[in-house]
Order: sequence, then structure tokens, then C-alpha cells
Amino acid sequence: PWLRDSDVKRWLREETAKLPGGVMQVAADQGQIMALLARAIGARLAVEVGTFTGYSALCVAEALPPTGKLHACDVSEEWTRIGRRYWNEAGVADRIELHIGPALKSLDELIAGGLAGHVDMAFIDANKTDYDAYYERCLALLRPRGLMLIDNVLWNGAVADPDDHSADTLALRALNAKLRDDQRIDLGLLPVGDGMTMALKR
Repeated sequence: PWLRDSDVKRWLREETAKLPGGVMQVAADQGQIMALLARAIGARLAVEVGTFTGYSALCVAEALPPTGKLHACDVSEEWTRIGRRYWNEAGVADRIELHIGPALKSLDELIAGGLAGHVDMAFIDANKTDYDAYYERCLALLRPRGLMLIDNVLWNGAVADPDDHSADTLALRALNAKLRDDQRIDLGLLPVGDGMTMALKR
């Protein structure tokens, strides 16, 4: 009952739900929380790793000021093309700069381009085996007191299953342990969606 929705966001969710892999889309309540957090920290510059059909990007871009910028990284022209339609419909397409290609390369280019230490918020929701590498690059990009959000950290409970040794589970389990002990951040976990970590850069 607390969801503040729009036709554009609902249409995007409905179209995405019909696609193969539609479950990769963040939930509506998660998108709303992400937007709230972006506003709470006064985010003007954000980075997203893993855009899919653009729902999370839409939620964050709407929370940015008109002059704000979201650098969205993804490997798929096909999926992000869907997002572009809805970003245009919502009037936020000019706030989103899409980087198509391997995200590690895109993040390295953002760092080399002078954004290190200037990003207000980062969101990671891509291939799990590269999460640690994404985390380190996003941490470098964040300003002090910048916020990082990391999706799927509970992995449908698999991270707590000692019999699950899949590559994705091992990567998430290792990152969760690393974050627990990482003194570069303050840490919290929201039980929303599949678990979303909040890491505030010290």
C-alpha cells in the first residue's frame, strides 16, 4: 500500500516480466527505496552496474536533479533498448549515459576519466562472480560518505547453505564476509528483494 507508482514504471515492469530472465528486474518496492536513498544523500552523480531493461535506472534517474547523471553499464543492446524507450517516456533519458560493453572496462574508463572520488551512489546488480571487482571499482569511484547498493546478497538463501558450492554462491558468500570486515565502509543489509547491501564509504 505504500508503493508510489507511475504508469511508465508499471508498463516497464509488465513488459520485462514477459521476457526470458524477467526475474532479474528489481522489485517495485526496491526501486522506490533506491530512489529514496538517492534523494536522502542528495545524489547528483550515480553509477549502475547491470541495467537489464532499465527499471532500476529509471527509479534512480527520477530521483536525480535535472542536471544529474547516471552512468549505466550493461553488455546488452537488446535489453537496454527497452529501457531507453521508457526513459524517454519518463523524461529522464538525458540523465542516463549508457555504456555498452564489459562493465569492468566501463568502470575503469570512468575512473581514468576523472570520476574517482566524485560519485554519490553506485548500484551493483550484474554477474555475481565479478562482484568483488565491481565493488572495488565502485568504492574507488565513490566520494567519502557516498553510498553503494549491492543486490542479490542473500541469493535466495543459498549463501547460508553449506552444501551450495556454485560459483555465484561462493562469490557472494566471499563478498559478504569481506564487507563484514572492511573498515573502509559502514555496513547494513536491507531484506528487500533478494537482499540489498548498503555500504557507506568512510
